[in-house]
Amino acid sequence: MNVAAISERTTELLTRFNLTTAATELAHRLEQAGQHEVLRLVLEVLEMEAEAREQRKINRLRRASQLPPGKTFDTLDLKTLPPALGRKLHELARGDFLEDAINLLAFGPPGVGKSHAACALGHALIERGHSVLFRPAYQLVQELLAAKRDLTLPRQLRRLDAAELLILDDIGYVKQSAEEAEVLFTLIAQRYERRSVMITSNLVFSEWERIFKEPMASAAAIDRLVHHSVILEFNAPSYRTAVRRTDGHSADGQEPNKSPERHK
Repeated sequence: MNVAAISERTTELLTRFNLTTAATELAHRLEQAGQHEVLRLVLEVLEMEAEAREQRKINRLRRASQLPPGKTFDTLDLKTLPPALGRKLHELARGDFLEDAINLLAFGPPGVGKSHAACALGHALIERGHSVLFRPAYQLVQELLAAKRDLTLPRQLRRLDAAELLILDDIGYVKQSAEEAEVLFTLIAQRYERRSVMITSNLVFSEWERIFKEPMASAAAIDRLVHHSVILEFNAPSYRTAVRRTDGHSADGQEPNKSPERHK
């Protein structure tokens, strides 16, 4: 790196650290004084500071995310997934979809890796400095319901809004009352076109009336989620079933998994 590039990078980092006077004067003065080696050393230390700050940020984001620590791309067996799906997950890990508040909708039967893939994506996004929150859907619904009863629902929604990506895991297992369905719909509507949601579900869209009870509420929720979305179909054989077979346990009588339906 030549002296001009070193000077430019030094100024850039000092500006990032809000050291405005140093950003204006330091590199320029060292360059004028012919202290090029000192300038190079200063930049080396500043790069170390930038890396340390970034790592502290990532650690904070990871703690706040509530993601299971072991469910990353390193532990996800991509060979069990369709190749196109694996490629799409790695593409999404770049985080570009967050800029447009695009939703991710992962469908498939139990045991095919939806939750693991969602967590792996969350971890990868955190490594790039994005904020993620992972919550089992049934738990978050109960928290929202409690907040509504305590008249603190708007504040709770604002707290959730801090996450660029909210992962709602296993929404298909939530069997809600009308009041519970209402707070879930409120959450989806609140984030619509503003923040991304990732949902994993073993229920296809045609079965979502089991969640929202009323056809109109179900259609409205689906419309908001699908309007800007990527649908991820986990139509691979169950990983858990494969493990049981490897362990010598019978899986007789189990029907083949079928691909989820798309919203029409």
